[in-house]
Amino acid sequence: MAKILSLSQAVAENVHDGDTVAMEGFTHLIPYAAGHEVIRQGKKDLYLIRMTPDILYDQLIGVGAARGMKFSWGGNPGVGSLHRFRDAVENQWPQPLEIEEHSHAAMANAYEAGAANLPFAMLRGYIGADLPKVNPNIKSVTCPFTGEVLAAVPAIRPDVSIIHALRADRKGNVLLEGIVGVQKEAVLAAKRSIVTVEEIVDELKPASPNSVVLPTWAVTAVAQVPGGAFPSYAQGYYKRSNAFYIAWDEIARDRDSFLAWIDEHVMRASPEDFAKYAGKTPAKSA
Repeated sequence: MAKILSLSQAVAENVHDGDTVAMEGFTHLIPYAAGHEVIRQGKKDLYLIRMTPDILYDQLIGVGAARGMKFSWGGNPGVGSLHRFRDAVENQWPQPLEIEEHSHAAMANAYEAGAANLPFAMLRGYIGADLPKVNPNIKSVTCPFTGEVLAAVPAIRPDVSIIHALRADRKGNVLLEGIVGVQKEAVLAAKRSIVTVEEIVDELKPASPNSVVLPTWAVTAVAQVPGGAFPSYAQGYYKRSNAFYIAWDEIARDRDSFLAWIDEHVMRASPEDFAKYAGKTPAKSA
């Protein structure tokens, strides 16, 4: 059953040095506040998993929290490269970063396999692709019924998955609506999970056909963090800050400006700051 905790408690209890950590959210509901708390608490040696690592993982990599990353696309959406990610891969700064690249389809299927407690996922994919040449975790299996050769990848089973959602009730049941990626599968595949939410309410009232409700028994901890997905967006609460994503390109391009931004906006900030930042663009450090 989910425990209602503060964000600092949830991270302290569920994220440990050396863990495999998935932080999912597709454009919508990216768990920035939780990621910042992981940085503030100085978690190290994390193996990061995310289908589309963007600015949040750029920050985690840049502060030296990550030893590796499994992903299927990495970049600053609509802007360009992740400079801290590139610096780690190309120059081993602040430390070397192990990478394992997959296709979107393979990652989604691997999360599904993990959620179903299966050892691997299989799919029709990678035909004619070069990724199997450089990724030894992409293999093939032969269907025992048809003889068809299919791609196979290991199931994703994080130590802890972290997502942001719209609402939770006081029992810890969680509601997601709008664009939903693999958040459900990431939570179900993990040993432990943290869900930050915009608000805690007496009763969940799903309003759309694609609503997802995670039951309290599937969630480890829930923390109320208004604005916790900023600068991404939370449907019905605040819009995506496109200006922030544009500004990040300059901030992250230089090591010193990156570290100054982290010090001001992460290390000397708190989860409560996200409520006032939502819908606004944090200033670049002078």
